[in-house]
Amino acid sequence: MTVRTRFAPSPTGYLHVGGVRTALFSWLFARKHGGAFVLRIEDTDLERSTAESVNAILEGMTWLGLEYDEGPFYQTKRFDRYAEVIDQLLGAGLAYRCDCSRERLDGLREQAMKDKTKPRYDGHCRSRNVPADEPHVVRFRNPEGGSVVFDDLVQGRIAISNDELDDLIIRRTDGSPTYNLTVVVDDLDMEITHVIRGDDHINNTPRQINIIAAMGKIPPRYAHVPMILGDDGARLSKRHGAVSVVEYREKGLLPEALLNYLVRLGWSHGDREIFSLDEMIELFDIEDVNKASSTFNTDKLLWLNQHYIKEDDPKRIAHLLSYLMGKLDVDPAKGPDLVDVVKAQQERAKTLVEMAEISVFFYRDFDEYDPQAAKKHLRPVALESLTRMRDRLAGLEPWTAEALHQAVADVAEELGLNMGKVAQPLRVAVVGRAASPGIDITLHLVGKQACLRRVDRAIDYVRQRAEQQG
Repeated sequence: MTVRTRFAPSPTGYLHVGGVRTALFSWLFARKHGGAFVLRIEDTDLERSTAESVNAILEGMTWLGLEYDEGPFYQTKRFDRYAEVIDQLLGAGLAYRCDCSRERLDGLREQAMKDKTKPRYDGHCRSRNVPADEPHVVRFRNPEGGSVVFDDLVQGRIAISNDELDDLIIRRTDGSPTYNLTVVVDDLDMEITHVIRGDDHINNTPRQINIIAAMGKIPPRYAHVPMILGDDGARLSKRHGAVSVVEYREKGLLPEALLNYLVRLGWSHGDREIFSLDEMIELFDIEDVNKASSTFNTDKLLWLNQHYIKEDDPKRIAHLLSYLMGKLDVDPAKGPDLVDVVKAQQERAKTLVEMAEISVFFYRDFDEYDPQAAKKHLRPVALESLTRMRDRLAGLEPWTAEALHQAVADVAEELGLNMGKVAQPLRVAVVGRAASPGIDITLHLVGKQACLRRVDRAIDYVRQRAEQQG
């Protein structure tokens, strides 16, 4: 048997991390078993489905590197096929037309609530002959008696009595098919062998298995993975922060960091935290996924992202960073080589957005000093070291990191100070804050003329401060 899995999102909003984890698990299972991964767009909700959401799904899948072998297939292009199956079920007496009014159905629901029983359709039209040319829905004739039993690859054996299932609608009054019908037809036609999806679909599975049995087919294996919770224990949503894949990209996360984090939400391999995609494929097993829900931890995701930033090729990081620098109105071509900037900042940023923000000073002068840094380091006592450094820098040739390091060391020795007492005022003068890469690398990348200009400004600032205090 060739393993075939699928990811079947509905294009009614953004591609969220819960959906991505489901896609990842399906993709890994297919890759591990040498099978095929199918992308299907379940766009039968004509009012809420949008082209923008479809594009976001495709864009997100591409960014993550979850390449699909077949698709994308669109359900809206398969309506004739669904109609064919529904007509076959009607012809075999396995489905029937129902013209029950909204008022009657609401009455059934209200009575069930009064009786504290599960609301369900009472089969009123099962034995009636509703004309095809009058407004009606089509209902699946669910088996009476017995149970639906299936062995879920994550949840274990699940048994649901048919008495708990009513005759669900498979075609609406407007002629459009419903989810439980379309997903069954698609899974069978696309020869899906394993359905990996969220555990919010568990209640649908017995209904779908009954429809499959009515069609004389064998159902796929099912694996229902638990939902992802926010840190407050509620289901993960927008109020917990970014949950859209595109948002995480815009916030400066690397796709491999997000995938690594998501694979560990509900699955583990010993105490190991870091997995390459190849290692995920080799080690992942859907049967090792936990039954319990997992809690999303943004700090852990950022820790992983920082790890991948540090380990990645500086050229690739520079390519990704260039776009973010542009959003800050910085032209990376007008300044130091962005690859050199990345090498200097690689261990200092948790996201690419943070790296971009702390790297702007390399390319343009800043407007204001960080107040705390200026208060601590740009004091009158720093005037002599800044003046001497300014003179030393003005005559320095060549402008190399090694020569700059030696210049700072020489001034510190001349003044009888440790290097920090010279380097920190100089850093605040050139960077605007008290944190940056090593002072030698910082000065080298900022460049001679910009350094002299900024040190002159700092000297004026310190003198003005001394006059105010004097």
